[in-house]
Amino acid sequence: MRSRLERERDPEGLSAAGPVGPGFRAVRRFLVQWTGVLLSVAFAGCNYSFVAGSFPPPHVQSVAIEPFENETTRFELTGELYDQLLRRLPSALGVRTAGADVADAIVRGSITRYDVVAPNYRAGQPGQAAAVLQRQVNISVRVEIVDLVENVILWESTNVTARGEYAEGSPEDGGRLRAIELLVQEIVDGAQSNW
Repeated sequence: MRSRLERERDPEGLSAAGPVGPGFRAVRRFLVQWTGVLLSVAFAGCNYSFVAGSFPPPHVQSVAIEPFENETTRFELTGELYDQLLRRLPSALGVRTAGADVADAIVRGSITRYDVVAPNYRAGQPGQAAAVLQRQVNISVRVEIVDLVENVILWESTNVTARGEYAEGSPEDGGRLRAIELLVQEIVDGAQSNW
């Protein structure tokens, strides 16, 4: 008994579905096989993965955090930044803190800028001062994370900047602490984006 395609075939070996002769079947088999091979190669080439917490390298289990040098006139910045780094950086990077003499890595840097600006204000009447609505604390640091085991810099940046806003009439401390929190987050993000 002949198949439906064989019954519909015309004398030249063509049908409504196109050529179905032995040559066409061989070409189709060849294309299917090579498509499978190419897909296998393509997927094998994509055999990589992202591992959460891949920074720092596996051999770095502990980190020492040095108080940053302070190039500004705001001396309280050194302690406030150190406290935030000590509180948030080790857990964010998945390491424990240690002294500089036994740590696998060290975080050090300098506070390079501190200023307060008024980005949001309302113009006053002619002859009157503008009414400040909001103030902004800007803090910039230079930072590096050094692998002490292999003696290489894991991550560095010459200008990490963060801004903390606060309403006019509110204490500057609130804006400064917000800027420091954001600064620590920028350091964590920068270090992790390197890997």
